[in-house]
Amino acid sequence: MRLEPITVIFISCLFCLVSLLFAPEAYALTQIKLYDLSYQNCPPEFAKGNVTSGGYTQSATCYMVTGKAKNPKGKTLYDADVYGRIYDANGNPVLQNRTRVGSIAEVPPGVSDFAIRISVAANQPTPLQLKQFRASGFTSPVRPVF
Repeated sequence: MRLEPITVIFISCLFCLVSLLFAPEAYALTQIKLYDLSYQNCPPEFAKGNVTSGGYTQSATCYMVTGKAKNPKGKTLYDADVYGRIYDANGNPVLQNRTRVGSIAEVPPGVSDFAIRISVAANQPTPLQLKQFRASGFTSPVRPVF
């Protein structure tokens, strides 16, 4: 059986139209504004640890970076990666060759508080400078939860 070209075009268009109606939601990244950034020493239960790099260990200072996150979407965002630059008092980068500082598991709609733990080599002078912080998250969880 041979179909006429107009029939093939009609069936193709109908298939495309039906597939658009039942297409799943796109899980695109949503930008999250971070502001009112500050840091303080970690509470004692978080403050233990060392920084290891290149096979040797050096003592570290634990800090909690806190601030506000503004989610512009009407739904909760998940697995938001937080990026930023952190400099010591001399203007040297605290996290060498790295701008991802952590993640936020869930960001509800509107404005919410967040906190991220970072470890800084104990020999880097304070005060720290927090610059160019931003985050982006997904409208549904993308990482497995263990």
